[in-house]
Amino acid sequence: MPADPAVNVSAVLAQAVEALGGEERPGQVEMAQAVAAAFKSQEHLLVQAGTGTGKSLGYLVPALLHKERVVVATATLALQHQLVERDLPALVDAVKDMLPKAPSYAVLKGRSNYACLHRIREGVPDDQGILVDLPEGSLGAEVVALREWIEEQAQEGGTGERDAAPKHGERVWRQVSVTHRECLGATKCPYTAECFAERAREKAQESQLIITNHSLLAIDAIEGVPMIPTYDTVVIDEAHELVARVTQAATDELSVVEIERTVRRSMRHIDGSEADDLGDAADALRDAMEECQGGRLDPVPVALSDALELVRDAARALVSAFPKDVNDDAAATQAKGWAQEIFATSERMAAQNQSDVLWVTQREKGGDLLCVAPLEVWGVMRSKLMTEKTAVLTSATLKLGGDFDSVATGVGLKPTERSDQGALERTEDVLPWRGIDVGSPFDYSKQGILYLARHLPPPGRDGLSERYLDEVVSLVAAAGGRTLGLFSSRRAAEAAAAHVRERLPDLTVLAQGDAQLPELARQFVNDPHTCLFGTLSLWQGLDVPGDTCTLVIIDRIPFPRPDDPLMSARAKAADRAGRNGFMSVSATHAALLLAQGTGRLIRTTSDRGVVAILDPRLVTARYGGFLRASLPPMWTTTDPDVVKAALARLGA
Repeated sequence: MPADPAVNVSAVLAQAVEALGGEERPGQVEMAQAVAAAFKSQEHLLVQAGTGTGKSLGYLVPALLHKERVVVATATLALQHQLVERDLPALVDAVKDMLPKAPSYAVLKGRSNYACLHRIREGVPDDQGILVDLPEGSLGAEVVALREWIEEQAQEGGTGERDAAPKHGERVWRQVSVTHRECLGATKCPYTAECFAERAREKAQESQLIITNHSLLAIDAIEGVPMIPTYDTVVIDEAHELVARVTQAATDELSVVEIERTVRRSMRHIDGSEADDLGDAADALRDAMEECQGGRLDPVPVALSDALELVRDAARALVSAFPKDVNDDAAATQAKGWAQEIFATSERMAAQNQSDVLWVTQREKGGDLLCVAPLEVWGVMRSKLMTEKTAVLTSATLKLGGDFDSVATGVGLKPTERSDQGALERTEDVLPWRGIDVGSPFDYSKQGILYLARHLPPPGRDGLSERYLDEVVSLVAAAGGRTLGLFSSRRAAEAAAAHVRERLPDLTVLAQGDAQLPELARQFVNDPHTCLFGTLSLWQGLDVPGDTCTLVIIDRIPFPRPDDPLMSARAKAADRAGRNGFMSVSATHAALLLAQGTGRLIRTTSDRGVVAILDPRLVTARYGGFLRASLPPMWTTTDPDVVKAALARLGA
């Protein structure tokens, strides 16, 4: 390994910052030193680092200097690309002369993120007939374009990653990729030497630093499926997303359509009636699901419980009916893999464990979906990740309600284990951790105003009232456009967009759904008098520094929907355990989203503007203080005239 204990973290950081053409920031130095200390002491660390702090270098430098392999897990592709395409190449170049050996790094994703050469060269039955005389723009034409790109990648030594592929949809990508269950395996596949996924794993095996995502981290560490080479230290960036991503990775789905597809494929490869039996079980499941209303199933209806047991038993029998060695037959391997997935999912659902939540999602197309997710993930995260590894979690929003306890508890760390409360020794039962806030380069009290519309009535269930819509129009008019509207529902966003278009016809108002998000963001940036209204993906995924955005409007506190099956179950479980379910689940969820949404305003040291939250409960409700303590420390007012005057000055 390239680490040299004589090399000073601060010195390497300074050289790296200079190589990247930036300026060293106090918070960045503090973070790098704290991360290095955590690696050495094996103490878990939570680091809140505001936007613009340069936190990626704050953990990459100590990671490259660490004596053992470090895994860095991100939640978004944008950050992953930033690390791999910008930060790491510059950092490695900056430090190579300071270390005895140049540090190495690799990117690792799940197998289905890589194209499968066996699939495109030899295919499976569902590929038949899609490659001949295809009109431009059709699904088949997209598959052909992808296959040509994949062969070029193979010849040029490319990565074959989905993120680098030509434009395509989910259905198209499935034509050129496989899951880990469908894969023939390295010992059976004739294309192993060229395999993109295997080459990525080999590179990761040889690398000191591995960049991956939260989902793969969860599958490897928590579900026990070996996906990542051996490591003892992990940095989790965008850590505010971790619990949601782990939950998502541990969520299983089952549909009648999926079962019927497996039945059709399996019939070609078995001699008995096992596929037909699974088809009969699918019919029973369809009948049982038709009797269920959408939402959480508590208790599970008897008919559904019986149908799940039928599916479980039939799927088990079908898996056993396949020839013992199907690995030479791609189609049989795929069909058996699907049958195994159906068995595993139906077995979990039929067990009706108290640690799981079961619900029905009603869909217009493809039939209803039966879903199962863990009631909580903190226990398994504590036992499988936090106990086994040393973890550094970082984000711009980790202090909810003014401290780290909510986030720490969510990932399995106990408030009583905070090391700043006294020296603690790490044991199997005690996992010491500490939280630090390295601050922000922004002066929020001078750069931003937080406007709380106390005079408005509490929001109702019937969408935005006239008073709310009028408030939106008056604020947008004062700002001259330049508004990002973050709404709790698509209906609210569309209603506000329509109202502003009617009342302020000289402004351009874009609504989420009018075009793809990248195109909407481009239009929003290019025209300073444009407004962009949307829902959740804008709350966290949009970065628009400068004059483009001087007003962020949030229509209401983003509590989970009362009928959200998982959130409501978690709140009830917290109440039963003697905690306040509303505060520990609903208010914490809302605080995180509010902090993320508010953070869309100030992205550079020169940004100025207003965040307007139109929900008076932020001032009047008892939980309002907890929510406000989660927001950046902007100057706060409830006076609309003061806010409109400030917006007018900014637009002058």
